[in-house]
Amino acid sequence: MIKIGDAAVSEEKVVETTTMSSTESKEESETEKKSTSTKKSKTRSQSRGSARAKLIREKEDEKISLFKENIYIVFVECETPGNIGFLARTMANFGLKNLVLINPPTLTNEAYYQATHGKYIVENAKIYPSLDDFYQSQRIDFKVASTGMAGGSYNLSRIPIRPEELGKSMNVSNKIAILFGREGDGLSNKEIGDCDICVSIPTDPTYPIMNISHAAAIIFYELFKNKHDYGVEGLNESGDLEKKYLVKDMEELIDCLDIPDHKKRNGLKTFNNIVSRAFITGREIHTLKGILRRLKNKIGEQ
Repeated sequence: MIKIGDAAVSEEKVVETTTMSSTESKEESETEKKSTSTKKSKTRSQSRGSARAKLIREKEDEKISLFKENIYIVFVECETPGNIGFLARTMANFGLKNLVLINPPTLTNEAYYQATHGKYIVENAKIYPSLDDFYQSQRIDFKVASTGMAGGSYNLSRIPIRPEELGKSMNVSNKIAILFGREGDGLSNKEIGDCDICVSIPTDPTYPIMNISHAAAIIFYELFKNKHDYGVEGLNESGDLEKKYLVKDMEELIDCLDIPDHKKRNGLKTFNNIVSRAFITGREIHTLKGILRRLKNKIGEQ
């Protein structure tokens, strides 16, 4: 038989349990809301990060596309078909494709053979009888003359910039023509004077004239490196803080050695000098730090 008191206690327990359940439910609800809010915040943050990454990739792709589309490599009155092939091969190495030939010789098999994997560049080369015809056809915005013989105060048209300066300052949003001259005589003073700037590669004065494909490779490299990221993962240079931590680990290792203090100082100074001068990537520093700590632990066990 159930007594009234028992029923009353039972009822109190029910009420108490219900109240606790309601409180817990509220707490759980608030926790779920916070969790949901956090997840939404993370999702929004990830979405923004993805959007930024996508925008960066799109800009990089656009920059590379302009680099390929807007730069014209112009070979003026080439004397041998083989050099056309060598130049095309060098262009292919650096992602350039617009080859322009001004009054060239007959394109024999040698031109295609020497081009190797740049054969398609020779096949698609544009041929014009003169530079003026080319300028009028393509509406070039900026003209660059290349020369092995730099000028001075008495020959202003030949006052040059170096390939590195050209690579840093060139705006690939405009159509740009880079002129290479005849194997024997190069570009004439008039042809250079018609250009906006002149680029020259510093060489030994006893033999300043370079083979066209060699000169082109230097110039193309300077253009390429300033318009493209080096697409190899893990080659980012370590920061100053990472280098300091590496030196600190070396200091702790040296302190474990039984050598005079002045040798410890000299050893640490030498290591610090090497690290300061060296191009060390973040991955390399991480690896070195691991080795130094293991060495220190090994010495401590002895």
